[in-house]
Formats: sequence, structure tokens, C-alpha cells
Amino acid sequence: MSWSPDGVRIAFSSDRDGNWEIYTMNADGSNQIRLTNNPREDTWPTWSPDAKKIAFGVSNRDTKLGIYVMNDDGSNQIRLTSNLSNNWQPAWSPNGKKIAFASDRDGNWEIYTMNADGSNQVCLTAYPSGDD
Repeated sequence: MSWSPDGVRIAFSSDRDGNWEIYTMNADGSNQIRLTNNPREDTWPTWSPDAKKIAFGVSNRDTKLGIYVMNDDGSNQIRLTSNLSNNWQPAWSPNGKKIAFASDRDGNWEIYTMNADGSNQVCLTAYPSGDD
């Protein structure tokens, strides 16, 4: 679950329709809208600082867990990570230009960053034990 930066809306995941999907609602619980509709699970939504985008990071649409971003109305869903590893827990930078996330692409969980468009993915940690 994630509050919008202005505190007006909440993005959340639910399996109320038989599959985990991303929804938004007003802070008072009204106007609940389903944003994703995929036979695979979509979870872990997080708002961009300008509230125009939502990243979500536990989607197994392509077998492994990937990070996606979409407009706040659910349109234009784009996969940001394209490797064959698990990637999850996206977190926007305060200026909205980068997203931090966890990935197991190097054999164990490490912390990465990437530009908000998915480019320039960089590992920040490299320890024998996992980080996330």
C-alpha cells in the first residue's frame, strides 16, 4: 500500500477478484479503481513524487518478478526490468528521476538503482549475504 504524495489517494494490491492486482482509491475509501488486469500477480505499488506514475514491483507476468511503471490511471504499463532474474520492491527517489529496487540477478539479493525509464541499472551493494 502506498499513499499518493498529496495524501489524497492510496494505491494498493488486492486479490478480491481472484488474482492480485493494483487498485487506487480516495483516502476515505471511495472511488476504488482497478488499474491492472493481468492473469499473473501485480503487487507492491508505489507512487512517483509527482503522483503521475505508479511503479509496481512484484509482477510475475513474464515468469520472473519484474518492475513495471504505469500512469496513475493504469494506462501505459511498461516493464522496466528485462533480465531473467527476480526484481522487486521499487522505491522512487525524491526527485522522481530514479527508482531503487532489489534484484537477485547476481546470485543473491542486492540493491540496485535505475533511471525512471528503466535505463542505467546499477548495483549498489555486492555482499555475500542478501540485501533488500
